[in-house]
Amino acid sequence: MTAGVLLRATAVTFVAALLQIVIVSSLVIGGGAPDLLLVVVVVLGLLRGSIAGAALGFLGGLVVDVVTLGTLGISSLVLTLAGFWSGRYAETTARDRRVAPLLAVGTITVLAGVFGFVLHYMLGEAVVARHSLVTALLPAVVLNVVLALPVYRLLSALVGEGEGVEAAADVEVMVS
Repeated sequence: MTAGVLLRATAVTFVAALLQIVIVSSLVIGGGAPDLLLVVVVVLGLLRGSIAGAALGFLGGLVVDVVTLGTLGISSLVLTLAGFWSGRYAETTARDRRVAPLLAVGTITVLAGVFGFVLHYMLGEAVVARHSLVTALLPAVVLNVVLALPVYRLLSALVGEGEGVEAAADVEVMVS
């Protein structure tokens, strides 16, 4: 990734984290709120690969954790994994698929919600399973999937599409 692309991707992640904290998290629709930062990290992972996705997810999560004074590391860990997972998906399975952003955002939203719930529970924080895993998660999945394509198109124009993503080598079985 060139320095210009890295700078643009970092700026986009930082702005998305601030927008998530200030505006988007308060937009509760149907019991759940969209997660713009998660969608941005997943899309950047799809566009730039697993390492860039993980690094940008960590950056965005760290901004959220520091600004909101939440438990330091939970958002960072969840978003780091989300960026890495989406990058690996792009490098292996999602080659040339038009529905890749929708599938990645929907699946990773569910995984991030469950993983975040488990982390909070393991740390002994009071978390209501029904609210976290049903009431808030289902609308969040729908809202994130709705955001996926516009965010994907916008970020494709801003940070470029795929020239930095190196496809994983196909496995070949050798029989002698």
